[in-house]
Amino acid sequence: MLKLTFCLHRLPHLSREQFQRYWLEKHGPLVRSFSGVLRIQRYVQMHTTSTPYNAALQESRGGPSEYDGVAELWWNRLDDIIAAVATDAGRAAGLALLEDERKFIDLARSPLFVGEEHELIG
Repeated sequence: MLKLTFCLHRLPHLSREQFQRYWLEKHGPLVRSFSGVLRIQRYVQMHTTSTPYNAALQESRGGPSEYDGVAELWWNRLDDIIAAVATDAGRAAGLALLEDERKFIDLARSPLFVGEEHELIG
């Protein structure tokens, strides 16, 4: 399986709670509505929790500021992604998702990438 990972920072005018609520209640169902046309096999949202432990982890490693969440989307293979966005319906779905993302995600600060998982414990 192929996975797209999207590490999300919220727009500055949103609180983490506002960002996560919109992402879960508005954007999540939008992604679900396009899952067939985009050939998405699985979609998971990981919402960062507000805990002092996150700051301690960051400090102990000298790391950057935490993300507000991470989206994970799976496809069977790269060809499925390519085929999905090669259709008018797929391009329209991708554009609709991007337009919605602009409402709550700081896209310039939110990297995304495609990779393969290697399960070592499971």
